[in-house]
Amino acid sequence: MEISNIDIAIVLAYVIGVLVLGFYLSKRASKNLESYFLGGNQLPWYYLGLSNASGMFDISGTMWTVGILFVYGLKSAWLPWLWPVWNQVFVFVYLAIWMRRSNVMTGAEWITFRFGDGKGAKLSHIIIVIFAVISVLGFIAYFFEGIGKYSTSILPWDLGFDFFGYHVSSAKSYALLICGLTSLYTVKGGMHSVVATEVMQFVIMTIACIGVGIIAYNMVDAGQIDKVVPSGWKDLMFGWNLNLDWSNAAFPQVNSKISKDGFDLFGLLFILMVLKGIFASIAGPVPSYDMQRILATKTPGEAAKMSFLTICVLYIPRYFMIVGFTVLSLVYLGPELLAMGENIDFEQVLPMAINKFLPVGLKGLMLAGFLAAFMGTFAAFVNAAPAYLVNDIYKKYINPGATDKRLVRLSIWSSLGMVMVGIVFGLNASSLNELILWLSSALYGGYVAANVLKWIWWRFSGNGYFWGMLFGLIASTVKLFFFPEYVDIFVFPIIFLFSFLGCIIGTYMEPLPNREKVKQFYKQTKPWGFWGPIKKEVMQEDPSFVPNMDFKRDTFNVVVGIIWQMAQVVIPIYFMLRENTEMVIWSAILILTSYLLKKFWWDNLKNMD
Repeated sequence: MEISNIDIAIVLAYVIGVLVLGFYLSKRASKNLESYFLGGNQLPWYYLGLSNASGMFDISGTMWTVGILFVYGLKSAWLPWLWPVWNQVFVFVYLAIWMRRSNVMTGAEWITFRFGDGKGAKLSHIIIVIFAVISVLGFIAYFFEGIGKYSTSILPWDLGFDFFGYHVSSAKSYALLICGLTSLYTVKGGMHSVVATEVMQFVIMTIACIGVGIIAYNMVDAGQIDKVVPSGWKDLMFGWNLNLDWSNAAFPQVNSKISKDGFDLFGLLFILMVLKGIFASIAGPVPSYDMQRILATKTPGEAAKMSFLTICVLYIPRYFMIVGFTVLSLVYLGPELLAMGENIDFEQVLPMAINKFLPVGLKGLMLAGFLAAFMGTFAAFVNAAPAYLVNDIYKKYINPGATDKRLVRLSIWSSLGMVMVGIVFGLNASSLNELILWLSSALYGGYVAANVLKWIWWRFSGNGYFWGMLFGLIASTVKLFFFPEYVDIFVFPIIFLFSFLGCIIGTYMEPLPNREKVKQFYKQTKPWGFWGPIKKEVMQEDPSFVPNMDFKRDTFNVVVGIIWQMAQVVIPIYFMLRENTEMVIWSAILILTSYLLKKFWWDNLKNMD
């Protein structure tokens, strides 16, 4: 990539600014664990919301989204439901409120709050710590590999070198340098540094997104797009089959990617995405940076507002950039993409578009923006995981009386250790790819069933949680190693049922332990669900207790919130494609759903604290 001195200066100014800000705020992190990992629960919710959005603005995800929009057109707006992307709606409607009421520091500590200190509860506590730590190690390795590939595709310098007979490639040198710089301010400053730098990073990314969108809008018109895309590419709606054929369009080889993805039965895929999405969303966020932001807010109401703001600020600017790069690539990168033959490398579309279309200055801002996206996500993971080692292992089992100074110092060393182990994984990613995939994918496969039941069923025990997670882990591992050819979404129901079976078996292996702890959890958290016997006992002991009767309202708000979020995804796409009628319709939907959320959700938050 050709980079001017101005662009280099912008990137260097950003890196220096992040480090200075991170170190400036480091003193605030050294008071105690709550200050280091949660900012002392004093950070404003809107800062945490911007920080959370910055952490979700990752490079690899952006490259993937540009690729699927290129291939599937408007129908690609549904594909992020595979995660599902609207789990944040469940979080801001009610889950953030329930989680923040716990007053804990980590997801593992929350397990103790929910199940108590019995044998099953301890097993559950240990397995969630293992889940959190291993997930973070896998993600650090994943980001290490991703930032290396991205850096070599956009930066002109070869940083490869030999080290005691071992050749360190340019990609790994870039990754070591960037991960090292990010770790400096993250480890030193804790949550204060992470949030402050991520707010700055989000501002840079948003400006870059708007700039890309403006350039694309001025360079591409609707007629140029129509000439290169197949029939149905601009249709959001779908039937049982995908019915998208690139044979007579500009890039016929794209059909091979559609076939490889296995998304032709789009109707079936959609049904499974919705079913998986509902269960995965009710389960709540995994014990990572998203949960940490919720636990760092001042009150339950602010936790909900923080998660709401994350969606508000993320999707429109991000998709404005995504669709901008996509249409530029469709119209102007034909020769380069056709030269790749049958296997177009869609990971290269984004760097190629940045190099070819962005002017001096904006290119530097875009590079700084993507660097910020990586650093923000990486920093969020680095800051989240050591809390589990220090608070949930060392403080709980090894040295309960440790001083705050000792705990903070140990947190810093734990952060450094996690980064180093993750980097070792990343350096050997080619040989450890299957292991990393197993760590991140298989463990998550066992997460959903147990974490749905923990919220809604009174009889569910720590023993059931442990066995449900274990059964899910076994099922996911069998799928990964023996049936890798099957798309994950199509085998999700089998893994879920197997994990659910483990939950039931484990729960009924013994009478409900820690009944008083369960009542305390129910009274403090106030969830809805199947809590009949516990609710009756709590109300007998405390006649002033008012149970949660908001299930219907929360369900309504979730449906409205999903539509509201979807509008923010498709409006920038319709705007860029000059599909003005559809854009106006979805803008009206956005206004209507915003009004409904204001009336039936936001106005009720004052009662949640």
